[in-house]
Amino acid sequence: MQTKNMTVGKPAGLILSFALPLMAGSLFQELYTITDSIIVGQFLGLEALSAIGAGGWVTWMLAAAVMGFSQGFAVPATEAFGAGDHKGVKKSIGNALTLSVLLTVILTVLGEQMLEPLLHLLDTPDAIFDQTLLYLRYYYAGCPIMMAYHFASCHLRALGNSTSPLHAMILAALVNIGLDFLFVGPFGMGIAGAVIATLIAQGVAATFSLICLFRIPVTKITKKDLSPEKKLCSRLMGLGLPMFLQNIIISVGGFILQFIINQYSIAYIAGFTATNRLYGLLETAGISYGYAMTTFVGQNSGAGQKNRIQKGVVDAHLIGFITSGCIALLMILLGKPILSLFLTGSETEVAAAMVVAYRYLVIMALFLPVLYSLHILKNALIGLGNSAIPMASGFAELAMRVGAAFFLPYFFSEMELFFAEPIAWSGAVLVLLPGYLWCLGRRSKQWPLQGAENSK
Repeated sequence: MQTKNMTVGKPAGLILSFALPLMAGSLFQELYTITDSIIVGQFLGLEALSAIGAGGWVTWMLAAAVMGFSQGFAVPATEAFGAGDHKGVKKSIGNALTLSVLLTVILTVLGEQMLEPLLHLLDTPDAIFDQTLLYLRYYYAGCPIMMAYHFASCHLRALGNSTSPLHAMILAALVNIGLDFLFVGPFGMGIAGAVIATLIAQGVAATFSLICLFRIPVTKITKKDLSPEKKLCSRLMGLGLPMFLQNIIISVGGFILQFIINQYSIAYIAGFTATNRLYGLLETAGISYGYAMTTFVGQNSGAGQKNRIQKGVVDAHLIGFITSGCIALLMILLGKPILSLFLTGSETEVAAAMVVAYRYLVIMALFLPVLYSLHILKNALIGLGNSAIPMASGFAELAMRVGAAFFLPYFFSEMELFFAEPIAWSGAVLVLLPGYLWCLGRRSKQWPLQGAENSK
């Protein structure tokens, strides 16, 4: 099974070649997410689409929590692989697997317990409350599947393998789209059918990714590797817990934003949901460049190559800005036809939802370079083994998002509420940029001088 050493070669080429399969895989993932919404919107109407949207930040919280732990847990394996320490790779993966199983149980149980009170707290409209709760019950029951996939995909990326996650997502997309049409259409399973189709598809992706991971010779773990080592587990939790907390903090800001949005009409919520379903599509390249940076920086950190890390971060920003500009232009030109796929109902309802959706889409598209910088800097810090500064950036996002969510509608109108997202991204970048510069300088003092000189 393919792995990639990112400590030699041109950084820009390595980052692009690593990120492109991830990008393609994410596009397939977004394809089945978008297909879910299109099928729900067309078969079940605006109310069902709004029900999914009303739980959007609640679903994001679980996915982000799982992702936070998984990404943090993979950092020691990245460093060990970059340093040529194969024994360290095995021990790190084994201990991370043990912790992941334990955390899965905790997240699933606590998540199911909090759903109903949380929806009441968010003031979810009565008309869609039951459908939203049903959707979330199924979604949170799939936490073990989600954890299995992210554990495997994060460790595959840690070893420089970005093609296996692509193949996993292609399989998942095909399964999900087929089951979506079957469950929501002929089987008439309603909103539950959409989420069950997604969970089955994620199960296929998880199984494929785990098989790929453990076929790699360096990952052949034993029972001894699964046995927790206090020092290693402390480091794993020290990396994963701040990433988890960062995402929980961001979720709190999202909940407040969702609470405010829930005060408006069903058409407003549906328009917000339609654009949110494209959010992942807009963000896909930025996330992929970010994942590439975690692997690139982590491996080069293990090899003690400061100059390569600096060059890689600059190159990633240039690539990211060009990519985000192209995506923004496409969304501005083609946004309305795409958004119309999600919206069905009376002409008046659809028109009202479209005004909301397109305005939100244009605002997000114009600020995509900021979002891409956020992903690149955050993941560079994770690659350097620092998850505390990304957690601090989560507090900045929370403060900026909440402040904007309350003040923008008060001083302007509810249509200006959508600026809360780019304002939050900007707040995070203002923390991440100086944090990255400080952390790189501090870490490089621990590396041999000859490592820093090897920057070609």
